Amino acid sequence: MSTPAQGASVGLDLSALDAITDAVESGAGLPEVIRAAARALDASLVLVDRGGTVVAVAARSPADEQSLIRGGDGVEALELRVADEPVGHLRMRARSPAGPALLRLVTTLVASELGRVGAPQRASEEAAGEFVRGLLAREIRGRDDIVARAAELGIELEGETCVLVARAHSLIPAEDGWRQRVLAVAGRGARGVVPRAVAALALPGDVPGAEVVLLLPRTDEATAARAADAVVHELYSALPGHTFTIGRSRAAADPAELHRAGHEAVLAANVAEGDPDRPVLAFDDTGAYRLLLSAMSEDPAELQRFYAETVEPLVAYDEQYETDLVQTVEAFLDADGNVAGTAQRLFTHRHTVRYRLERVKELSGLDMGSTDGREKLSLGLKAMRVLGIAHRGGPAREAGAAAGRVPRPN
Repeated sequence: MSTPAQGASVGLDLSALDAITDAVESGAGLPEVIRAAARALDASLVLVDRGGTVVAVAARSPADEQSLIRGGDGVEALELRVADEPVGHLRMRARSPAGPALLRLVTTLVASELGRVGAPQRASEEAAGEFVRGLLAREIRGRDDIVARAAELGIELEGETCVLVARAHSLIPAEDGWRQRVLAVAGRGARGVVPRAVAALALPGDVPGAEVVLLLPRTDEATAARAADAVVHELYSALPGHTFTIGRSRAAADPAELHRAGHEAVLAANVAEGDPDRPVLAFDDTGAYRLLLSAMSEDPAELQRFYAETVEPLVAYDEQYETDLVQTVEAFLDADGNVAGTAQRLFTHRHTVRYRLERVKELSGLDMGSTDGREKLSLGLKAMRVLGIAHRGGPAREAGAAAGRVPRPN
């Protein structure tokens, strides 16, 4: 009598795998591997790499293909991994049930081939990422050294070059490899306008969410503006459930100035994150924030100290008590110090605004009724934006506000 394991082995038709292994061994490419896999599984298949790009299709019709790509009815998404590293997905619509053993063998073969084919591209992406990060951190200095290192990677830095910084924040649970997908989508958008664009992913610990740095060689500022618009359009189209901001630098005529351009793009992205109505912002449009760029580049510790002495106590209070002191300060400054105008902007009562401003004075030692207090808090808010510090104040819920006073924190 055969055991259950032996029975499963006998029931598995290994000849169904011959066409797949032949395609792999002959180097026929992923399209032929996927066609062979589709025959083995009696299914329609779409192979998607970890960046979200469709790399091979085996479907019965264009309509079938589009349904697979969109994840229509009856489509199953199978994650592909190599040594616990995600390499992509296989989207499948089966016409007849496939045994689990056969399905596992087919997906393992497909994942291995996808990983092998994608290895040179990943190595190239990693090398480009190291170069871009080293360039903007000034670990690579001197025009000749920068140009030589870029040439080794096939990057031409002659003429003007602009820098974009694209940031993404997920509003939904993120899947494995989503940062790689942001990288792929942002790069695709930029290369639609600037074919020589280079995209690099910032290190995961540098910023929350995902950040992509894009070098746009041989590009003037007008073309860079079109590329930035293309990037944000591509990101919104391909990644629903996310928010995006794009910062754009001025053009750098000399490769030795690219670190400066990188700082400009970062500053523009930091400022843009505080204005949801402007997801794309050029450095030239950052206004007074530009005055703080040198401080951010040369002495960020001093900028951090100024922020700590002005706005940080308000941010901490907002975080702890779910109040809106920072937003009130911003609205008061926007209303030119007018309490009624501030109340109208915040859809709240004038008395509530006065309570909050009194709390601001107690926490920061700065009186919003004085010119000096308003100037220091205004600069403190700008320092917060330039430093890229996120403020997550919640709805105004100061206990006791309705009774005419705000109690002191314990």
